[in-house]
Amino acid sequence: MRKVKIISGAVTKFGRHMDRNMKSLVAEAVTGALANAGIDKGQLQGAWVGNAAQGLLTGQECIRGQVVLRAMGIGGIPVINVENACASSATALNGAWAMVALGEIDVALVIGMEKMYMEDRSLVVKAFTGGMDVEMLPMIMENFQKQEEEVRKAMEAAGQAEKQKSGQRTVFMDVYAIGARRHMAKYGSTQRQLAAISSKNHFHSSMNPLAQYQNAMTIEEVLQAPEVAWPLTRPMCSPIGDGAAAAIVCSEDFARRIGAIGHSVDIAACVLASGEDRKEGETTTLTRLARRAYEKAGIGPQDISLAEVHDATAFGELYVIEDLGFCPEGEGGLFSEAGNTTLGGKLPVNVSGGLESQGHPVGATGIRQVVELFWHLTGQAGKRQVQGAKVGLAQNAGGTVGETEAALSVTILHA
Repeated sequence: MRKVKIISGAVTKFGRHMDRNMKSLVAEAVTGALANAGIDKGQLQGAWVGNAAQGLLTGQECIRGQVVLRAMGIGGIPVINVENACASSATALNGAWAMVALGEIDVALVIGMEKMYMEDRSLVVKAFTGGMDVEMLPMIMENFQKQEEEVRKAMEAAGQAEKQKSGQRTVFMDVYAIGARRHMAKYGSTQRQLAAISSKNHFHSSMNPLAQYQNAMTIEEVLQAPEVAWPLTRPMCSPIGDGAAAAIVCSEDFARRIGAIGHSVDIAACVLASGEDRKEGETTTLTRLARRAYEKAGIGPQDISLAEVHDATAFGELYVIEDLGFCPEGEGGLFSEAGNTTLGGKLPVNVSGGLESQGHPVGATGIRQVVELFWHLTGQAGKRQVQGAKVGLAQNAGGTVGETEAALSVTILHA
């Protein structure tokens, strides 16, 4: 297996781009990545394109990658379309990494892309529910309704007034809310700790010109915002959005030939898993996957300089930092509230602003996280730069089957 490097990355601004199509967004990201790498499109030997929902949202199935790349004059090379829920482009990276490591190709393009803003909002909701076992949806929705009624009655009994509800939400917000309530009951974590995580991510995004939200928010402002599904308020939840990200992956020999070694990073580990049924108290799939990544990279969680994790909600970040071994089980809220995950803290997490604030164009998120790490490890992150960053970890997840994630990815980069 050859050493594999990332030599460039680019990301569009995430947000509402009603006046742009997928071809335009991808062209911006790919053109930026090629220019930053100092290569032209004729040197590419393969492309892996991650996307989750355009088939349902626009009717473009089967050849999504070929369509967007041919529009900018890229053809004649293998184009592999990857659909794996929110982990689509992280999974695409794994495919490109493997082919370069095996010596089948020397340089590859990895893309993540998604357009989620649609005039017909019901299509977006349908796209998200498609990331679950649709045959089980009636039972799942019934369970959510029962849980919400139980929460309402408990709040009434405690003399707590129900907050103003946010607008239409996706089913995944209910999944995260149930997980948060269970964690609170078992470990004593609090809504304020979730608000601290959200406030931290909004602070980080205020330094990120590519973020969908760039407004800092205090803990109190997060707590006072409209409720989505208790204990989650709107700023604790990732928005939908449009965007694209791209990275150039290559062999060490290729990087040396084009003079890119000095601004490259190593892919020290790139591992995937799918969720599985497990009993209460058993080690989570993510923890086992992270341990495999640490072993491949020859490091431990204590060696990570910064991490980009899948915070579709603030609770997502809380439990993920526990599963990754950044803090003991049950202490994710305390660890975050103490400032450890803030820029300048012990282990900065989601310095981009995370999914909560940078935004979450589903298929684009995985490679966007990796590009963010690349920028920090090569000193290109601007105001939000993690000083002295040497090792970065990206954790991406997508979909739900039963009560666990359907797809999981952990990638470790080393400067």
